[in-house]
Amino acid sequence: MDVFFSGLLDGMDPVLQAAGAAIELLIVGSPEEERVALRRWAEAGLVGGVVIADLVEDDPRPTLCRELGMPAVALGGCDDEATSAVLVDNAAAMRLGVAHLTGLGHRRLGRVSGPSRLRHTRQRDLAFAEELAARGASSETLEGDYTEERGYRATAGMLARPDRPTAIVYDNDEMAIGGLRAARDAGLAVPGDLSVLAWDDSSVSRLADPPLSVISRDVHELGGLTARALLAAAAGDLVHLVHDADAQVITRRSTGPAPR
Repeated sequence: MDVFFSGLLDGMDPVLQAAGAAIELLIVGSPEEERVALRRWAEAGLVGGVVIADLVEDDPRPTLCRELGMPAVALGGCDDEATSAVLVDNAAAMRLGVAHLTGLGHRRLGRVSGPSRLRHTRQRDLAFAEELAARGASSETLEGDYTEERGYRATAGMLARPDRPTAIVYDNDEMAIGGLRAARDAGLAVPGDLSVLAWDDSSVSRLADPPLSVISRDVHELGGLTARALLAAAAGDLVHLVHDADAQVITRRSTGPAPR
């Protein structure tokens, strides 16, 4: 359970409690197990609605929920307009992070992303590449899996190249921690030789050495909005809500001017 989903659930809980509802959380090991759980919940009438997260292109879950008569909310949006959704502007947040780093003089930026099959990863991919191209800077993205080990290996690969990046953006805090470790093993100082920017604020980010600069969104507020959309969907209403809280870059000691 990473910091994003913990914050999301913390934001959902008070809204649902006020409506006399509660969260049922089930951890599953595969997409097929998730579909089995959805069918079981629908057939037994165990839940009044579900939140679908980490959507992929042509995701089958919205259609499955509709066939099961299960109210659903697609977190981040989906292609199925008949499914309620909460929309999140990942592209604007990524552009903000790029603007921060290029404003510090960085012209060679790397990125360690989440899994490329996810819709929100692709939104960030496109915004990262387009924004850097518009600013005349170079970009490179390596796919990660949100683990510290993958963050370490991807970063080590980038730093071994002659044209290594002077700043790297990570799609979560755990991969950024791996990046800090790879920089130390390569004999590089953060932020003197390499700036590190993580995604979503957390205690892990604040306690890192050095503390991580982050692209931060109000995930707690997003949770509350998601809960309101879920209650509306469970009542039979089709809603498309927009999480319009502005992202921000919180600067700590892991980002600094580009090395000369």
